[in-house]
Amino acid sequence: MNKRPLSVTLISCLFIAAGAMGIIYHASELMQMAANPEMILVLVVRLLAIVGGIYTLRGANWARWLLLAWISYHVVISFFHTSAEVIMHAVIVIITIAALFLPKANAYFRKRN
Repeated sequence: MNKRPLSVTLISCLFIAAGAMGIIYHASELMQMAANPEMILVLVVRLLAIVGGIYTLRGANWARWLLLAWISYHVVISFFHTSAEVIMHAVIVIITIAALFLPKANAYFRKRN
């Protein structure tokens, strides 16, 4: 069995935590989904982070691409906020790429499929 690199474990846990914290943060708004249907999108986006993190831990190659797409989406929507948010999300994209696409991580995902 191919051992999971620490970078994959850490970044996966980060995304699981981000998704869970996002759901908790928006919990009061989620209770009113019928009145505010866009909250369904917020919930789906947060759940995608959790699903991506779990399946990345399990070695699913598609999940690392999901996490990269998830954080890239956040870079795009952060353009409507402060420049600090854009920079923070861009740094997280770089960290995500490094963590999930370094040679050890590539080997881990290749052997798991």
